[in-house]
Amino acid sequence: MNQKKRVIALGFFDGVHNGHAALMRRTAQVAKEIGAVPSAFTFDPHPQTVITGKPLPLITSPEDRTDLMRKYYGIEDVIVQPFTPEFRQQPWRKFLEETLIRDCGAVHLVAGHDYHFGFKGEGNPQKLQEACKELGVGCDIIEKVELDSITVSSTYIRELISAGDIERANLFLGHPYTLSDRVSHGKKLGTTLGFPTVNLKLKEHVLPPAKGVYATKVILENGETHIAVTNVGTRPTVDDGNHLTIEGFILDFSGDLYGQKIQMEFYKYLRPEKKFPSFDALKEEVYHNADQTREYFAEHP
Repeated sequence: MNQKKRVIALGFFDGVHNGHAALMRRTAQVAKEIGAVPSAFTFDPHPQTVITGKPLPLITSPEDRTDLMRKYYGIEDVIVQPFTPEFRQQPWRKFLEETLIRDCGAVHLVAGHDYHFGFKGEGNPQKLQEACKELGVGCDIIEKVELDSITVSSTYIRELISAGDIERANLFLGHPYTLSDRVSHGKKLGTTLGFPTVNLKLKEHVLPPAKGVYATKVILENGETHIAVTNVGTRPTVDDGNHLTIEGFILDFSGDLYGQKIQMEFYKYLRPEKKFPSFDALKEEVYHNADQTREYFAEHP
């Protein structure tokens, strides 16, 4: 790895939420002061997945984490370390001296109050501060961040997303809950019914939001933003299967987006998914949801 001088935020950063924001703002601030590159060091997959052997459902894919850190917090370099069984064995001091300082060029580190690292999590904030002082590396430990007397955490936000409480999840995230993908071909039934949709697939091990219909925004590759009605679920009116789909009906838009990478931001849960007695009834409800979506974004520009 080329030797840039880096200030590095340490963590997994699932969701890139308000608690992580405090770390990244401090990282960007110090980097600007000392003329270093604001960076973040994260893992893939989640260490818990490797340790327990059970995939942990995540708020964000590694790609989305990287995009969010760059977009909202000015992090320029995101170093994604494969968390392998071999890497898991690395003692905390070796991780600090060899991986972070020697290989990544860390001159200053920023970590959270509960950050543990190295074999068996033996490294902690106190050890990190003491070792950094000894090695001539700057170090900041960021205290926990609370909202409504609740500690901002990925675990709590996952619960909100699973329950469909997107507005509260966004409050704790500090930005809209976001999924991204290249638009894939669906069954084109929406086009037949008069509302062509974009189809997204969930990335591996990413937590699906609660089934239902949402007011969303779709951001295209060229930066254009459009409002959309998005259904998350199994489409019971048109399908008999249980395959989860994410379909966005982009309002007042025409054009071919197949193959384009889009970002979908979720803002409000409109209703649960349900089976309609006919396609006409489904169509009527979708247009009602479109009106609700327009009203929501008119009130929340």
